[in-house]
Amino acid sequence: MDKLHLDQHISQQFNLELEDIRNKVLTMGGLVEQQVTNGLTALLEADNDLATKVAESDHEINRMEVDIDEDCTQVLARRQPAASDLRLIVTVIKVITDLERIGDEAEKLGRFSRDLTEMADDLPSYRKELRHLGELVKSMLHDSLDAFARLDVDAALAIAQRDEDVNNEYRTLERLLGTHLVEDPRQVSKLFKITWCARALERVGDHSVNICEYVVYLVKGRDIRHTSFDKIRSEFIK
Repeated sequence: MDKLHLDQHISQQFNLELEDIRNKVLTMGGLVEQQVTNGLTALLEADNDLATKVAESDHEINRMEVDIDEDCTQVLARRQPAASDLRLIVTVIKVITDLERIGDEAEKLGRFSRDLTEMADDLPSYRKELRHLGELVKSMLHDSLDAFARLDVDAALAIAQRDEDVNNEYRTLERLLGTHLVEDPRQVSKLFKITWCARALERVGDHSVNICEYVVYLVKGRDIRHTSFDKIRSEFIK
């Protein structure tokens, strides 16, 4: 595991500012995790009250994004950071953007879950598939935030590779829903909403991969977006 020395500045105040920003990102990440968990629970348990809470709670995540962004802007303006400090600020700005978008996906889960609970029958036989997909993306999100907290490049790369499992689960569920739609077109509204829930979960996985890529950038100074995993493995994985 690589280490950055973000606490070794002449100014103790600068140390505190950087640490405060990192802590705020992790706090925002924890809130986003809870929103995703609540959205999935509302979907699987047809909990209308919880679905409504998730659908109407996105403003807190948005507020945190704005606050952290402002903190980063102030550091850039007053401290003019270089090297790893600058990479940290750039990484934070990118991470909170993805966290805000994960919050948007959780909000969609809440809205679609609320719609589904108001229909005559809810998820037919798709609860198991949605649960499995949801648990995969929840673990990716949690572990990507943990990799960010620990600056763990090896873990970040391993987590990113798990996205293929998420994609496979999503494609399988998409095929099942497509077949069901052909067999029973009267269910079109319900099946589309289930598909959108699955798509929201799949996007959470994509954003978690982005966070992992930012960890590599922060620690190694290398932008690995749009780079094949085999090439990354040869450079970073021992």
